[in-house]
Amino acid sequence: MTTNQAYKTIIVDDEPLARIRLRSMLEDYPKKFEIIAEAENGEQAIEKINQLKPELICLDIQMPEINGFDVLKHLHYLPKVIFCTAYDEFALKAFETNCIDYLVKPLTKERFARTIEKMEQLSDKPSDINMDQLIEQFNRQIKKSETSSIPVKVGDRVIFVRLEDVSYFQADEKYISIITKQAKSYILDSSLKKLEEKLPDYFIRVHKSYLINKNLLKEINKYYNNRFVLVLDDYNQSKITSGRSYYQEIKSLLDY
Repeated sequence: MTTNQAYKTIIVDDEPLARIRLRSMLEDYPKKFEIIAEAENGEQAIEKINQLKPELICLDIQMPEINGFDVLKHLHYLPKVIFCTAYDEFALKAFETNCIDYLVKPLTKERFARTIEKMEQLSDKPSDINMDQLIEQFNRQIKKSETSSIPVKVGDRVIFVRLEDVSYFQADEKYISIITKQAKSYILDSSLKKLEEKLPDYFIRVHKSYLINKNLLKEINKYYNNRFVLVLDDYNQSKITSGRSYYQEIKSLLDY
């Protein structure tokens, strides 16, 4: 496909309203997309995609009987893919290098416009989705997102600290301090690297010694040397200065 041709596109979603919404957004870009079919379930999707050979599919993941992953496994070839799903953005990080983009329901025109921007940078090389790797990464992200507490030894007891109550983790030599939004403090015998692998993705690394709860982020103030001062909405209104090497990660939080 050359850059001045529209992508032949098939919409796949078991929800009629979602298909209508997506069709409306695609039709706002008639020079980019030519909708050639819709499918309301996985079986229809496999048949129509293999028959019509679109260059792009907008694919829902959560469909009964045959889900989006199963659809891809049964295709004779692999078109470019925009995943549409109700999973939150943190669970979908696995897709970032495996497709054009992912859209989180409810779909918005503003978010779809960003997808169009990404498509401008695409080459015409075939999609290189590794399905087994994609599913493994996705399941790992879902598992992380479902983690709700962390066990901490206190004297002869083990208590479970709810992650939603944690303001930030701070590494200090061999130990990690857990600081809750109520200003309680606990000690964890671990490393930030190991901890980061187990935590939901609303915890983000902002410094070699700090992981913060992004859901409690109240302010981001520019500092010198490509650093920021992050203010958390906890009891102490904690202020954490980011490391220079985390500039891009934090700057991305400012993009809408």
